[in-house]
Amino acid sequence: MIKTEFGIIDDFNEKNDYTGYYPDKYNCVAIDDDRYINAWWKELSKINTLNVYKKGVLQPQKALSRWGITIIPPSSLSALLDIVLSDKRSKKDKSLIALAGLIHQAIVDEKYMIHYGV
Repeated sequence: MIKTEFGIIDDFNEKNDYTGYYPDKYNCVAIDDDRYINAWWKELSKINTLNVYKKGVLQPQKALSRWGITIIPPSSLSALLDIVLSDKRSKKDKSLIALAGLIHQAIVDEKYMIHYGV
């Protein structure tokens, strides 16, 4: 499995550079990149679906960085959750159930998320 990971940033600071790989710090959930991100890519890359940032808020972009770090603001989390839940596998696959729960928690707590690409 080539994994991609998502986690919640508890104390987001827009002045921080989130370069570096710290999946334990953000309690990341891993999913199979080839299996899921490839299937969702068309939806993820549509204009206005995800407004995200590369490593920090000074580098806005659309969609996830497939081979880098993406910061996902609270305003884009509902769209991401919709994409995950629209996948029929999200009802049975433990990693997708965990990811949906993590995104939901970030929405409730109004937190930013971090995504580590492959």
